[in-house]
Parts: sequence; C-alpha cells; structure tokens
Amino acid sequence: MNFTKKMLRDDALNGKNIIVTGGGSGLGKAMTKYFLELGAQVAITSRNLEKLKTTAKELEQETNGKCFAIQCDVRHYDQVEKMRDEAIEKMGSIDVLLNNAAGNFISPTERLSANAFDTIIDIVLKGSKNCTLAFGKHWIDKKETEKTVLNIVTTYAWTGSAYVVPSATAKAGVLAMTRSLAVEWAKYGIRFNAIAPGPFPTKGAWDRLLPGDLKDKFDLAKKVPLKRVGEHQELANLAAYLVSDFSAYLNGEVITIDGGEWLKGAGQFNLLEQIPEKMWDQLEEMIKQKKNKGS
Repeated sequence: MNFTKKMLRDDALNGKNIIVTGGGSGLGKAMTKYFLELGAQVAITSRNLEKLKTTAKELEQETNGKCFAIQCDVRHYDQVEKMRDEAIEKMGSIDVLLNNAAGNFISPTERLSANAFDTIIDIVLKGSKNCTLAFGKHWIDKKETEKTVLNIVTTYAWTGSAYVVPSATAKAGVLAMTRSLAVEWAKYGIRFNAIAPGPFPTKGAWDRLLPGDLKDKFDLAKKVPLKRVGEHQELANLAAYLVSDFSAYLNGEVITIDGGEWLKGAGQFNLLEQIPEKMWDQLEEMIKQKKNKGS
C-alpha cells in the first residue's frame, strides 16, 4: 500500500487563501505543499523569515502555486495582527487559519524552570489563541462567512502524558478552545476542527525530543498497533479534507490519526519512565548543544 498518494482532486482548494503558522518546516511544510498542489494560495509564518523565504521559494517551484513568507511570533498579539493584515493585503482575504506552530521538549517536570514551562504554553496555547482571536474578530467584524480554523493538537491532549507536561497542558487548552468555539462561532459561519496526530517524525522536532540514539532505543513505532509511524502525506490528506468544502458539515471534531497508538497505551512519552536519572543529565546537555548549533 502506498501511504504517500494524494487523496483529493487537483482543484479541491481552488480559490482558498490559507494561513499556516509554523509552516516553514516539518508537518506545516508538508501540509502547505499539498494545499498549494490543490490550488490554494498559502501564507506561511514563523519567527525565522529567512527559513520561511527559502521554504516558500522551494514550494512555489515544486507546485507552481503562490506561497507567501510572513514573519510572525505568534506569542505576541500585535505581531499576529500585523501578520493578518499583511496576508490580507497579499491575498485579498483569508479563508482558513491552520494553527500549527508548536514547541516541545522532553523533561521530568521537576527539572523545568517556570520560564521553560511558559515557553511552550506561550507558543502552543497563547499563540493559537492569538491567531484565533485576531482572525475570528476580523471575520466577524467584516461579516465574512464560510471560514475555517483547523488546530493541530495531540492524542495526549485528552489523556495527558508524563515528561511533556507543558505540551500536554497547552494542547488540552487548544482542544477545549476548538470545541467551545465550534459551538459559539458557528452562527458567524466559522467552523472549528482539530487533528490529533500520533508519531509523524520530523527531522528538527524529533532530534530535539529524542536526541542521539534515543530514537532507536525508544522506537515509537513499536507502540503503534499498525507497527509504523505516519507518512507526512497522510496527515496532509486529512488536513486538506478538513479545510476543503467537502467537510462543510464537520464542526467541533478532533480526528485522531495515530495508527491506534493512544488506544493501546495512553501518554505518548510515558515510556520514558525507563530513563535513569544520569541519562537525563546527558540528554539535557545534548539538547542544549543542538540549540546552540541552531541559533
């Protein structure tokens, strides 16, 4: 079976203007590419403008679509408003907001500083709130309807998970916001849904989460009943469907795409209980070195 095949017809997103936060790499980039292939215009945002420009140029060449790079730190509401206005200026209007920007790291919670905890909360929960409010208020004020917000959460948003407590806390908040606004803002023609992915390895994020040979020692595919991790196109297929008109009657749902992992054992990172105390010191040092190289 080929899990990398595309699902929707080529014109499925014609005329759609989409914002993807955290769209410069990883799953955000994969979803953006498929949106472009299906006829949408997409603006990708993150803090790293050079990375965004490189990604946008690459995707335009690969898809013949139109991809805009707009710098924005979603933690700051004024920057989100500025990003929204620039995107509207470039594309005319915005039909879809995809809240994908995220941050995460593994650590025993007692080792985390208050600032480290805040960093994840600010990007994931506050960032999603900032974008949702900025775009939602604009749509409501301008009486623009048939709008869609798609949030990327995680299966441990409802189960919780040890060793990624800030992420679990933030994602649970995003999920609650998704379901709450799906009801409250439906009258304005805005619908909300979410995707809860299981393991979909991406180079940057997974190197930070599981540095060195930890990826081999803690092979997350072994926890999945289907005995594999997800392909990026599989997630892109689902995201494209949820932002398309084909899903117009779907509202307030969270769709899990994890091969049955969470049903087998809640808490994606609970297995890290097996890591001895000394190894956490080594892991923290490896993560710091990766951060220093990347900055």
